[in-house]
Parts: sequence; C-alpha cells; structure tokens
Amino acid sequence: MDFSLTSEQIAIRDTARQIADDLIIPNAARFDTEREIPWDIIKALGEIGMMVPISPEKYGGAGLGYMEYAIIGEQISRGCSGVGTVMGAHCSLGVAPIISHGTEEQKEKYLPKLTTGEWIGAFGLTEPDAGSDASNIRVTAEDKGDHWLLNGEKQWTTSGDIAKIIHVFATVNPSKGLMGVTPFIVETDWEGFSVGSLEKTMGIRASHQVVTRYDHMKLPKDSVLGGEKNIGRGFHVAMAILDGARVGVAASATGIMSRAIEESVKYTSERVQFGKPISKFQGMQFKIADMVMKCNAARWLAYHAAWLKDQGLRMSREAAIAKCFASDVAMEVCIEAIQCHGGYGYSMEYPVEKLLRDTKIHQIFEGTNEIMRTIIARETFKRGIWMEFDDIEAALEKAQA
Repeated sequence: MDFSLTSEQIAIRDTARQIADDLIIPNAARFDTEREIPWDIIKALGEIGMMVPISPEKYGGAGLGYMEYAIIGEQISRGCSGVGTVMGAHCSLGVAPIISHGTEEQKEKYLPKLTTGEWIGAFGLTEPDAGSDASNIRVTAEDKGDHWLLNGEKQWTTSGDIAKIIHVFATVNPSKGLMGVTPFIVETDWEGFSVGSLEKTMGIRASHQVVTRYDHMKLPKDSVLGGEKNIGRGFHVAMAILDGARVGVAASATGIMSRAIEESVKYTSERVQFGKPISKFQGMQFKIADMVMKCNAARWLAYHAAWLKDQGLRMSREAAIAKCFASDVAMEVCIEAIQCHGGYGYSMEYPVEKLLRDTKIHQIFEGTNEIMRTIIARETFKRGIWMEFDDIEAALEKAQA
C-alpha cells in the first residue's frame, strides 16, 4: 500500500493548513474563552467543499474519501480542536449516516444543505444512563400508525443547539434491547424539541455539547434513517457510523500533536538558558524526538484506517487502534510540550495548555479507549493478529462486487 499523498491531496492539505493559519489560530483563544461558534470558518470550509469532503458530487459535494477527511481534519484541529470537532462531528456523525444509510429521498432532501454547512447535523446516541452501554437506551419511539411519537432525553449532543437535523437513536421495543434500537432523522424545528443548558467543558470549547429533549414529538413515518429496513437495526447502524468517526478522532489528535511539536520547537529554539538555546540540550532533543515519533505513528494509523474505509474493507479494529493510540499518545505529547515550555507552559499566555485541555476528550468520545481496547481484543481473537494482506486483492474484489 502506498500512503504517499497525491498532488490533489497535497493541495487539499495545504489549503486546510492555510485556513488554520489565517482564520483559526489567530482566533483560537477567543473561541476557547467565549465559547464562540466559528461561523465564518464553517462558511469558508463549506464554500470549498471541506465541511463534508465525503459528500457525493451528485448532492453538491466534493466526492472525496475518508483519506481526504483525515487530512483536512488534522489541519483544522491543528488550529483549534474545538473547530475541528464542529467540522468532524458534522461530517462523520451528522452527514455520513445519510450518505451511507439514507434513502434516496433522504439524500436529496438533506445532503445539499448539509454539504455546504448551511445546515448543521448532529448525532444523538448517548443518554444519562446509556454511554458505553448502548443497550440501555431509554428514549422511545412509539408507532402510532401514521406517525412515530418520540420521547426522552439525549446527553452530550455535539452541536445540538445549532443543528438543523439530529440522528436520534430510540428504542421501538424496550423488551428487545439492542434489537429494538432504531435510527431516526429528527428536524429540530419540529414541535416537541428543546435544548438544555450548554455543558461547561474542559476543552474543545468552540464546540457545544448540550442535552437535547424530545417531548411527545411527532415524527413522520418516513423519518427512519434508511427506511423501514433499519427498524431494529439502529445499533448496527450506529457502530458502522462510529467506525468512520474514529478516523476523524485519530486525525484530530494527530493535528493537536503536530501543533504541540511546532510550538515546542519554536519555544525551545528561542529560550536561552546557561548561555544557549535549550533546544541544544540533549534532554530536550530527546523529548522532541519522542513527540515526533508518536505523532507520525498516529498519523499513519489514521491514514491506514481511512484507506481501508475508502476501499470498503472491514476496519472496525483498525479504526479503534488509530483512535485509541492517537488519543493516548496525544496526551503524552501535550504534557511533554508543557514541560518543554517550563512555567510558561502552565500559563494561558501560551497555547500548549489549551492543547492539553482539548486533547483529553479524544480518549472519551466516539467510544472510550477502554471500549476501543475491548474492540481490538475481540477482533483479534476473532481474526488473528494479522490482516489478510496476502489476500488484499481478493478482499478488494469482494468489496467492489
């Protein structure tokens, strides 16, 4: 496999990096302190097809893949992971479900406006008593003949306060556990929808997480994501969606690491102690070297998972590996970046303390790293340690058949 970037991908990366340098980094501290939604950046990304790069050209998208999504996500999160979360959650959780599971009518209705960022999409899976345990979903959808009646509350809904549509996972038969969970497309201007207070989060503060409530909300019969065939298949749909989203989390963590390294190289090259820049001391050089190794390893794991996704190949384990490894080492890299800055690293005057605060959530959302390790172990016992590289051509032919 050749993971060298094409000329088009390099151009995409450089454009996203320029947006980060020009629009995001100069404003990141303000986004953080004021909890500001970056609408100008959302508009800029939407205008050039980067808000949802995986959206098909038929619906106004760029028709790109998860590799390009990872490349863009890394650069945007390098600028500010809060902004990266707005973009990433919209793309992989708000829009990807319609691209991969929606009916043609749902695609035609929603994708054109979601693709440009005119409408924002969100994902409602987590509840107060249903986090890692999705079988404990308590939001209900009752079949009333000519409509569904939705009741309950979702927690930690990213962009729930600005979303036009939310994919709500509700049980249509509580006695069936996971087999009763069903995905619905809910428009937030329908009667019965409301938003709770904004969560006071440690990091990614340009992105909003809220409680969303559904009070005797009437849903059209055709609001089931993908149609009637997905009634009772919500858990399978959610897990497939989260596989792709974990590519974005790994890329975002990699972007944070790359910024932490940039800031550390800059600071240690300028900070003079004992008559010379501290970058000249071997102890500091070793720190930077370890940070670079971890960042590069995380990037290639993210690219590998993205490539598998684009080929239509199985990648649950690889997405979990990329997400878990990248988020774990991102914490290590950001802690070392603060250490490289000494006392200044602990000050809000420098960006590295924000990088650390932004990083922590990557070990939690889109599946905690404890769940990631469970997935990795389960898949390894099932498949063995090696992916079937010798049979990759056969796997590609099967996926494309």
